[in-house]
Amino acid sequence: MGDLEIRAAVIDDLPAIVGMLADDPLGAQRESPDDLDPYRDALERISTDPNQHQVVAVREDRVVGTLQLTIIPGLSRRGATRSIIEGVRIHADERGSGLGTQLIEWAIEESRRQNCQLVQLTSDKTRADAHRFYERLGFQASHTGFKLPL
Repeated sequence: MGDLEIRAAVIDDLPAIVGMLADDPLGAQRESPDDLDPYRDALERISTDPNQHQVVAVREDRVVGTLQLTIIPGLSRRGATRSIIEGVRIHADERGSGLGTQLIEWAIEESRRQNCQLVQLTSDKTRADAHRFYERLGFQASHTGFKLPL
């Protein structure tokens, strides 16, 4: 594990990132690895926003994991800043290796460094393994989420 680097994602990482996003039943329905244009636009927007952090985990010059960390200043909770972890994906070859834990720990530490008082994330209701993983890391299922497609 010592050869792992967690760094900001760059354009050349997109095929690997999108491949991981699409590599499960839910992602296969909503991602388009054959058309990277919308992902290029999105990464540009993310990269120019100081509150957005799209990172990749790289081992031996190969992208093996990714997540997005968003920092949100707010008024609630006495003006607390919170972070949201999204899009956590680990390459199939690396699942079970501890890489997911390392990525989440990086996100928690970065949240502390940015003076966040709360870290939150969502996970699709069908991802029971992910729920157990997050609970092992100390996260608690505390809210019911809602989405409205636009």
